[in-house]
Amino acid sequence: MYLAPINADSLLLEAEKETLYLKLVEQLNKDFNLANEAIDFPMSISPNELKLQLHEKIYRLIQYKFAEYLNLLYIIDVSEEEIKKLDGSDLVILAEQVAFLILKREWQKVWFRNKYR
Repeated sequence: MYLAPINADSLLLEAEKETLYLKLVEQLNKDFNLANEAIDFPMSISPNELKLQLHEKIYRLIQYKFAEYLNLLYIIDVSEEEIKKLDGSDLVILAEQVAFLILKREWQKVWFRNKYR
């Protein structure tokens, strides 16, 4: 049964445990490219580094390329309701929370694809 992770660390730990971490990285690369936001996480990237780079990328998108940021959320299919619940007063915290929502949605895609293929 699919249980949504409570934070990015538990999500990445679960992905590694299920041996689906590389699929998660692939899915992130694929969806970022679909949104025309060039990002190429190497397959050798550590979970911690992935989390940091994703956070940084989201921060930059929110700050400098907001339309592209919204497009990315649409392409990845991040819940609009979840985004609306976030407090946008601190951009660094917001970017971290959005990065987690992105990871959570991408993990959900990978998990279901693996479970029901």
